[in-house]
Amino acid sequence: MATELLNELSLGASLTLHRWSNAPPKQDRSVVVHAGSGRELDDVIAYCRETHSVLVELSTGSKLEGTSPTFPVVMCPNTNILMLKFMNMLAMSGRLFTGCHIELRESHQAEKRSAPGTAISIAQSLGLSAEAVVSVRDRDEQLSALRIPPEHLGRHAVHSILIEDGACRISLETRVYGASAYADGVARIISAASSHQLEDRLYAIDEFVERSWV
Repeated sequence: MATELLNELSLGASLTLHRWSNAPPKQDRSVVVHAGSGRELDDVIAYCRETHSVLVELSTGSKLEGTSPTFPVVMCPNTNILMLKFMNMLAMSGRLFTGCHIELRESHQAEKRSAPGTAISIAQSLGLSAEAVVSVRDRDEQLSALRIPPEHLGRHAVHSILIEDGACRISLETRVYGASAYADGVARIISAASSHQLEDRLYAIDEFVERSWV
């Protein structure tokens, strides 16, 4: 993700992109995006604390979860803005489908080994357990059953929801191909973080969505 962002991220003229290895001097207030393994997170936290910079945390399972930071932290397990709005809608309305038969299937590139965080979040909104999520990593099934274009087998995210109640059936599906949607989302989150006076606390990205900041 970090490499993709460095290659794809496009910021406004008022912002300058730096690699962490070339971070600006500590007197400069910045928006720092952390998308790594956590190896440099302590240094990132120290920098943000000293400069009162905003930290946009993209890594899931971050040590920052549940803390009370002395600088603004935006937790972003997903940066695709349309997906975030869709997930927010499900979080608010998923309980309406209690009692219905619900199936949830997700597909990512075969190399993905981490837990399907977006699918698990969707499952929780619909009253399902994480174990109810059906994950597809087989390329043949992705091509035939899910109709994923061959050129996107290496980078995609597909979520399919089926809700049934007797003779009535509702199908919801999301498809993301490539990395551009995530880079565009990060750019919009950075813009929102830099243009609003954020408090010294944790923000869930849902709050940005609900306030129409992104």
